[in-house]
Amino acid sequence: MQSGFSDNITAEDSGEFRRHDDFQSRFLEHSRNVIVWLPPEYEAETARRYPVFYMHDGQNLFDPATAFGGVEWGVHKTARGLIEKNEIEPMIIVGAYNTGQYRIDEYTPTVDPKQKRGGKADFYGRFIVEELKSFIDRHYRTMTGPAHTGLGGSSLGGLVTLYLGLKYPQVFSRLMVMSPSVWWDQGLILRVVKRLKAKPSTRIWLDVGTKEGKFTPGYARALRDELIAQGWRLNSDLKFLQVKGGQHNEHDWGLRVEPALKFLFPK
Repeated sequence: MQSGFSDNITAEDSGEFRRHDDFQSRFLEHSRNVIVWLPPEYEAETARRYPVFYMHDGQNLFDPATAFGGVEWGVHKTARGLIEKNEIEPMIIVGAYNTGQYRIDEYTPTVDPKQKRGGKADFYGRFIVEELKSFIDRHYRTMTGPAHTGLGGSSLGGLVTLYLGLKYPQVFSRLMVMSPSVWWDQGLILRVVKRLKAKPSTRIWLDVGTKEGKFTPGYARALRDELIAQGWRLNSDLKFLQVKGGQHNEHDWGLRVEPALKFLFPK
């Protein structure tokens, strides 16, 4: 366990972080770093347990030194501000770094005929559920049940969030699905939703920007409509946000973290 960070994370911030480098998995070939953000009260409230929010692309969440294009989401700043304003429950946020060129394989459920790669999301899911979550539950004061466990990501991370969230409703009940790659494998995730045998009690945040290229609002609206057809209720356990002018990048996703957290983890 390490707590050292780049100069871009202040001394005040760094006390809230723990790093677990070179995290190994028996299900995946490549190791990755894991970063854990603890709410400001964590060290003082020594008996309290906390909900946990697992997020993909962990290097993009907190630190511009590791984020894609040098633009981080600032998730810790947003979460801290909402906690201080008593608008969300204090929580632990776990960021699992992606593995660079292997990200596309781990974040996709099938091999895409056009991409000619992918299909390791089931193994990635076993890593998250059987290894990472077990490790976090052993080493931190967590609330372990599905009602207190969330999963989130953007783009392919949004795709794998919904896929794994629907596969493991007994583990995750709160999903942050930002700009999901609905187009993957000719709309695979739409077919996954359509084949659901029963609607789980899963709360879903779904969003998209109007300027996201092939991640068009049409795909996201189709996903929204399929979820509604399966029993989700708009503005109740499903929130859909279409952002005018929103683009497919870290900056814009960071802006949407606040309303997403308020919907998924309300006080």
